[in-house]
Amino acid sequence: MGGMAILEWPLCTPDGYIRHVIPIATSARHSAWCISWGEAQRQSIYSDPGYKDGFYITQPASGLSAARMSALLTYRSRDSFESRFGRRAQLNAPLAVESGPTPPASPPPPTQTPADAAVAAHNDGHRDAALGSGRPPIFSAQSYLRYQGHKFTARFDANCYIHITRKMDTHDVARGRVTLPGDDESLALARVLSTLPPRALVISVATDGLFTPGEQRELAAHIPAAELVVIESADGHDGFLLEFAQINRHVLRFLHRELPELYVGGDERGGVDVDVGAGALEVKKTSVFGEAEVDIANW
Repeated sequence: MGGMAILEWPLCTPDGYIRHVIPIATSARHSAWCISWGEAQRQSIYSDPGYKDGFYITQPASGLSAARMSALLTYRSRDSFESRFGRRAQLNAPLAVESGPTPPASPPPPTQTPADAAVAAHNDGHRDAALGSGRPPIFSAQSYLRYQGHKFTARFDANCYIHITRKMDTHDVARGRVTLPGDDESLALARVLSTLPPRALVISVATDGLFTPGEQRELAAHIPAAELVVIESADGHDGFLLEFAQINRHVLRFLHRELPELYVGGDERGGVDVDVGAGALEVKKTSVFGEAEVDIANW
């Protein structure tokens, strides 16, 4: 959403008020793919009986947690999850048997019938199941998603989540702006982008499956004299939060070139050697929607 705001600010302020922009991992309009993921997340919240059409007292935690889990999958990539988790078992969790569910270590207690045990196993991970499962998640990836979903419900509100995703759905820099008769959507979009401040630095993440590199190429193609930089990362969209060294290097070079007056000994030609270690970006707090954390292994 930050990248969307970056594109809107120059269009909503007087000419020259904003001199330069650096759109990172964003798009000129919200794609059908992103809209669809947002809808799936909202439906997860709606399906929680505790949502009550938005007039709830107690947070519909199950629905919001499921929405968060779904969103997390869009922030990373398949290869990122595979390298991080693979099929590793959660610590202290029983290993799955390939041919069927894990057999119980001992017969069910007298108060639990075999049918009850089967229901509990079938509902593993269901937060509000009448019969809870005493077993921890089998796979590390499952445990991670459940942990992140549970943590998110403690700091975010379901109605707020719904409103933010709906606002993101409406993102389109050409919406409501003057177009010429006969302009199709592509021409109208190109015309609006051409009015943005020149020499923008557009940053893309190579494996971003949410805001794809093609969308950043579109920005760079229509913003006057824009420069496109592709960040190499296996982490999908969250690469823009995780690849600090790469992004910092490109941003600092851009700022030295375009705004040399802000730097002692700045070179207007952008020929200075920027020390990435000096003033490098650091994670100061956990992101709200992305997955990056100060301690990424703390889960």
